[in-house]
Amino acid sequence: MPTSVPRGAPFLLLPLLLMLSAVLAVPVDRAAPPQEDSQATETPDTGLYYHRYLQEVINVLETDGHFREKLQAANAEDIKSGKLSQELDFVSHNVRTKLDELKRQEVSRLRMLLKAKMDAKQEPNLQMDHMNLLKQFEHLDPQNQHTFEARDLELLIQTATRDLAQYDAAHHEEFKRYEMLKEHERRRYLESLGEEQRKEAERKLQEQQRRHREHPKVNVPGSQAQLKEVWEELDGLDPNRFNPKTFFILHDINSDGVLDEQELEALFTKELEKVYDPKNEEDDMREMEEERLRMREHVMKNVDTNQDRLVTLEEFLASTQRKEFGDTGEGWKTVEMSPAYTEEELKRFEEELAAREAELNARAQRLSQETEALGRSQDRLEAQKRELQQAVLQMEQRKQQQQEQSAPPSKPDGQLQFRADTDDAPVPAPAGDQKDVPASEKKVPEQPPELPQLDSQHL
Repeated sequence: MPTSVPRGAPFLLLPLLLMLSAVLAVPVDRAAPPQEDSQATETPDTGLYYHRYLQEVINVLETDGHFREKLQAANAEDIKSGKLSQELDFVSHNVRTKLDELKRQEVSRLRMLLKAKMDAKQEPNLQMDHMNLLKQFEHLDPQNQHTFEARDLELLIQTATRDLAQYDAAHHEEFKRYEMLKEHERRRYLESLGEEQRKEAERKLQEQQRRHREHPKVNVPGSQAQLKEVWEELDGLDPNRFNPKTFFILHDINSDGVLDEQELEALFTKELEKVYDPKNEEDDMREMEEERLRMREHVMKNVDTNQDRLVTLEEFLASTQRKEFGDTGEGWKTVEMSPAYTEEELKRFEEELAAREAELNARAQRLSQETEALGRSQDRLEAQKRELQQAVLQMEQRKQQQQEQSAPPSKPDGQLQFRADTDDAPVPAPAGDQKDVPASEKKVPEQPPELPQLDSQHL
């Protein structure tokens, strides 16, 4: 039977809808609907590349009273199947307008991501078909890039549910590759040392491993011993008066009636501190996060009976009645006691690394050859440029020499000196010698005008 959201219970949009590890937990007061300007609920980062879009859509939907009412009456199957998405048609116009704007912003962001990806591949002039490229993003409908419809909410729910279900598996695989790479590099480092240095390095490594293994017993997560330790050391209560129901209420931080994955992981801090200290060289904090994830998965597997990624009070109390709750045997097996990989997996990983390294070396060699070819081309261009410059200079020099040869000589003071050609042009006669000039052409010198005669009366 699908789990219904109990009336009067907190408004759990993402945990029950999407099984998103209790990402959202907002109390609902049926008598007083939330105001649109109420403070948005801040959710833990899911690690999804569209987390912000998911968060903003949830915050907007929280403000619509009709949608919240329908959600309270829905069950997880209705939500995951997309049936609840149809209620989007009945939300207020203001909410739909905000959702439309959020989708347009998300489409714009995805387009920028695609362009950055193309630019990284050195294909800036490539024409992008945004419609087809957007199809690779499954959390929205790429056919409609301007309005937020029921189909968009359905896709967002389905995609987030699937991606978060695969998130833990992807995290484990990433951690395995991290551990194999660390071991690969350690072996290569030892191979590069001399015999004495290698022995000293191996001795140091064994000493670090010994110190790391020397820690108090780690209790099995979710066991009576583990919960009592939290009850006594963190809560400051008498271990002899341990009460599972009181413990549950104390650690339901947001008082939503369930323990989500973040609230569960907070219970494991004391156990993790027994093994990992960031001040110690031998303690790997990446391994600590893997340990935390493994502890949470263990509790969810044994306590979360309906697998909705939430632990209800009923599920929690039921787990305390099982035999395993009190019988924990030798305690929890930590990461170093459960290797993340086999030798065969390490061998395949090293072969993969070698192939990638060979590919990168080949690419580097091609780039080096192309660089050398470009350098030679540049040298040829520079040589041609120098030849052209030399030719232009020589032409300018010849032109200047020709101009100097064709110009008349000049006097010492810089004035031009002209030389008459005696063979072709007659020499003009002096200005005062007019013997050969006809009488009709001779000029008679002008007489100065006579002064008027003045008598004594005028004086």
